[in-house]
Amino acid sequence: MYAVIVTGGKQYRVMQGEVLRVELLDAAVDSAVQFDQVLMVGEGETVKVGAPTVAGASVSAKVRAHGRADKVRIVKFRRRKHHRKQMGHRQHYTEVEITGIQAG
Repeated sequence: MYAVIVTGGKQYRVMQGEVLRVELLDAAVDSAVQFDQVLMVGEGETVKVGAPTVAGASVSAKVRAHGRADKVRIVKFRRRKHHRKQMGHRQHYTEVEITGIQAG
């Protein structure tokens, strides 16, 4: 069984037992979180698509860790203008493990 959920403005296709990194969640490590915005639930040939979400469906997960991703370097450069600007960014994330999928 798999589901498509929305969190942090992004969509993820998840299955039970899968570990994924999502945008930072306000939850403690080893706590349970519930994702209620489920766009689609599928199992084999049967697929249930919501309009916009599947009624009564939810995905439960366990928070494994918080962290920061690798640095992304941003360089702005204008040739022959004596202009060069460098910046860096490290995005915060939460690592979650999917523990269950409940179809509505």
